[in-house]
Amino acid sequence: MCGITGILAFNEIGSFYMINMAKSIDTLSKRGPDSRGSFVDDFIGLGHRRLSVIDVSSNARQPMTDESGRYVIVYNGEIFNYRQLRKELENKGVVFKSESDTEVLLYHYIKYGKEGLNDLNGFFAFAVYDKEEKSLFLARDRFGIKPLLFYYDEDKFIFSSEMKALTSYNIPKSLDYHSLYQYFHFNYIPSPNTIFQDVYKLDPGHYLTVRNRQVENKVYYKIPYEAGKFISLDYEGQKKQLGELLEDAVKSRLVSDVPLGSFLSGGIDSSVITALAARHTDKLHTFSIGYKDEPFFDESNYAKLVANKLGTEHTIFSLTNDTLFEHVDEVLSYMDEPFADSSALAMYMLSKYTSEEVKVALSGDGADELFAGYNKHFGDYKIRKGGTVIDIIQKLGPLWHKLPSSRSTSFGNKVRQLQKLADGCNMSVKDRYYTWAGFTKGGGLDSLFTESTMSAIDKGGIESRKGDILKYLKEDSTVNDILRSDMDLVLVSDMLHKVDMMSMAHGLEVRVPFLDHRVVDFAFSLPEESKIDKKMKKKILQDTYRDILPKELYNRPKHGFEVPLLKWFRKEMKSLIVDDLLSKEFIEEQDIFDPEEIERLKQQLFSSNPGDVHARIWAIVVFQYWWKKYF
Repeated sequence: MCGITGILAFNEIGSFYMINMAKSIDTLSKRGPDSRGSFVDDFIGLGHRRLSVIDVSSNARQPMTDESGRYVIVYNGEIFNYRQLRKELENKGVVFKSESDTEVLLYHYIKYGKEGLNDLNGFFAFAVYDKEEKSLFLARDRFGIKPLLFYYDEDKFIFSSEMKALTSYNIPKSLDYHSLYQYFHFNYIPSPNTIFQDVYKLDPGHYLTVRNRQVENKVYYKIPYEAGKFISLDYEGQKKQLGELLEDAVKSRLVSDVPLGSFLSGGIDSSVITALAARHTDKLHTFSIGYKDEPFFDESNYAKLVANKLGTEHTIFSLTNDTLFEHVDEVLSYMDEPFADSSALAMYMLSKYTSEEVKVALSGDGADELFAGYNKHFGDYKIRKGGTVIDIIQKLGPLWHKLPSSRSTSFGNKVRQLQKLADGCNMSVKDRYYTWAGFTKGGGLDSLFTESTMSAIDKGGIESRKGDILKYLKEDSTVNDILRSDMDLVLVSDMLHKVDMMSMAHGLEVRVPFLDHRVVDFAFSLPEESKIDKKMKKKILQDTYRDILPKELYNRPKHGFEVPLLKWFRKEMKSLIVDDLLSKEFIEEQDIFDPEEIERLKQQLFSSNPGDVHARIWAIVVFQYWWKKYF
């Protein structure tokens, strides 16, 4: 696990930018605190920061060159089947100098090229330079667990693990107004776009070749999903196969030469992963967070139940609103582009404390997107199936909207869900998905921005991006089509981005067994009825592991990994919002947001019926903080 950066100059002008590589490498120090390396030769520069996990010796340092001296690699990630691949290469005459997966990956690429990408089981972003062809090859793992950004123009091609490393090369920083618009709908920017024009994220399952000033972007992996075609196993057979695949995925992710533990939130997903890891680890260390000030959000008691049943060595980090506030500057400072999923704060704190005990942690991420675990999946299912209850909820829509809604209380949260469900009944499948994936209501986002901002936003461009997000959906879609959309949107651009960003801020590697490609491929071979019914989300996952988990975990409310923002905004952060980032003077000078709309949002925030406005306020606060840092 590491941070990578590099530049391939196309001419003398491009080569001048190579002097910035040292600065770029330094920006990645938190991703790789253990060592620093670089390679420079003519028009190529490769940089690396290392987090030592497998083969911590100097033999595994990067950039790494093969025996012939022709190929050089920089690599971020872990290949969990590297021992098997190593044995196959040794049988073909390859002699290794280290015990690292980096060297295995390098020789595997030399032997098989891009065709060998599908042999890799793990997560990765890597670049290999071929001195003879003067070409660069880059690839990202199947599901986007590890990041890879790039920029190119007529003079140069630049790549990195993080935006701050990319902008260190003094590339142009021009705001992408289409990304700005999408950010305020989703609270994040969907891949492959970024907040800057001409800077892109390499999509999951894709590779790039850069040669003779030509950049080719191609796909090497797609989830093998075809609507209506499913596995022939009965339900008991499906459960058995899921159990075998997931246990092997967990077991393979326990390979480490440094201390390893597991996140344990008290939900089904992390509990399943922890239970499987505990079978193969003596006194597994587990970690969770709780909220001292906010019992509604505190799930640590469920985590403790699981830890006691499994016999893990469990640690609960209890957070207060003051603790979160003390670290908000650190979190916002580390963000390279606007990202307003507030659970990033909790992830930052969990990673901070966990990294003091272990260097690697297992996580339950990915299960919701594979097996239908979100409330929006349940709501969509109920609407599609219809019935008396849905009819009543739909007809009482005006009533729900008269009641106070909020994420911060049990009653307010239930009202909020009824409002969304009633609204969703009157939408098409595509509109419902797009609306529920975001935070835009009513007339959309146009009222948030000034006329000058709106003039820079091409609605055709927005519709084109929207169409790409919705490409798997049609009116007769099942939950699997929605999950397929979530894999490309929510998983990669929100969930995985958050975990990578906040964990690597503390040099902590997070491994996600649910995203073993064998598990993913199997999950998308299952019919809808194996994943969800009128009573249960994640049906097959819950049924498969019902006997080994505490019964209290079942049929409990799903809160998600949220942060109690509302009370915080009204107290600790009030001055920052009112007098600084959202002050009338700053808003007018900036000329991005409509001053009257900002004032309206602030009034709603401090009213008796705030609804979800604090999510919108947080998105603006995050953007303003980022704007001040870059502009």
